[in-house]
Amino acid sequence: MRHAEFDRETVLRAAMSTFLVNGYAKTSMQDLTKATGLHPGSIYCAFDNKKGLFIAAIEQYQQDRNEQFQQLFANDRSAVDNLGAYLALIVQECLSCDATQACLLTKSLSEMGEQDEQIKQMTCQFLQLWHQSLAMVFDTAKAQKLIAQDSDSQFLAQYLVMGIYGLRTVAHTQPNEQVQLTRVINAHMLKITKKKTLHVSFFT
Repeated sequence: MRHAEFDRETVLRAAMSTFLVNGYAKTSMQDLTKATGLHPGSIYCAFDNKKGLFIAAIEQYQQDRNEQFQQLFANDRSAVDNLGAYLALIVQECLSCDATQACLLTKSLSEMGEQDEQIKQMTCQFLQLWHQSLAMVFDTAKAQKLIAQDSDSQFLAQYLVMGIYGLRTVAHTQPNEQVQLTRVINAHMLKITKKKTLHVSFFT
């Protein structure tokens, strides 16, 4: 029997958006077939079941986010400037009120962390990789003498990660607080760089 051919990344991104909008539990196979354009049999053949598709979507999300992160920092600007641009992007995602711009990792961990050990371990591993990537940015900032040489890169990365979690929560519960979000993220940047003044622009 010849199986249907499809673009795996396109299918996974479509499934990813559906899971972000509905959550895992409320996403039906009908939702997934509509979003991906695949018949249920093709989904089962390629991914075994709904959970298999969900795991593949998380892996695709991590790959996409990692590539986005690397591209944002692959230039000649300072580490602090690049970090500001990265945070601006996150705030713009938060303010978009678009469910597909949420973080699939934290959403998955929140919904499935206590129910499925495999998903919990995978999302925690990916979140730790993100933490390490941010720590490397702070290492670069130290090498560029943009932050104190005795700064703890791991601590700063954790501090920033917690701030980003908070931003996403505030944006979800108070979507119209643009000015407040700007103040919060600038306060984070001031704390990290220990400069007297700093402004990160989030709006075009």
